[in-house]
Amino acid sequence: MPTATLEHVNITVSDIDRTTRMLERIFGWHLRWKGPSINNGQTAHVGTDSSYIALYSPGETDAPNQITYNTQGGLNHVGVIVDDLAAAERRILDAGFVTHSHQTYNPGSRFYFHDYDNVEYEVLSYA
Repeated sequence: MPTATLEHVNITVSDIDRTTRMLERIFGWHLRWKGPSINNGQTAHVGTDSSYIALYSPGETDAPNQITYNTQGGLNHVGVIVDDLAAAERRILDAGFVTHSHQTYNPGSRFYFHDYDNVEYEVLSYA
C-alpha cells in the first residue's frame, strides 16, 4: 500500500494576518495562498511547499470555552519539527509567548506553547 502524506490541517483563528505573521516569524514558513472561504470567511495557507496549516476565520469567532483534550474530535496540539530547538524557543519567547512542558526523551526534545487563540503547538527536535 502506498504511504499517505499529511498535506494540511485547518484551524479557526480570530485574526488570519496576525497568525500568519506569527507562523512566518517563528517557523520560517511562508504564505502560500489567501482568499475567500465558506460562510463569507477568509482562509490562508501558511507553511512550506509540501505542507501547511490552513487558517480559517469567519470574521468573528467564539472564544474557546473548554479544554480540547476533553472534547471528542478536539485539536489537542500541532507538532512542528525544527532543526534548532533553542533557536526556535528564542523566537517564540521574543514573540511574547510562554513555553512550557520541556522534556528530553528518546529520540529527541520538545516543549509547548499556546498562540493568540489558545492553539497549542508542540515544538520538537530530533537533532
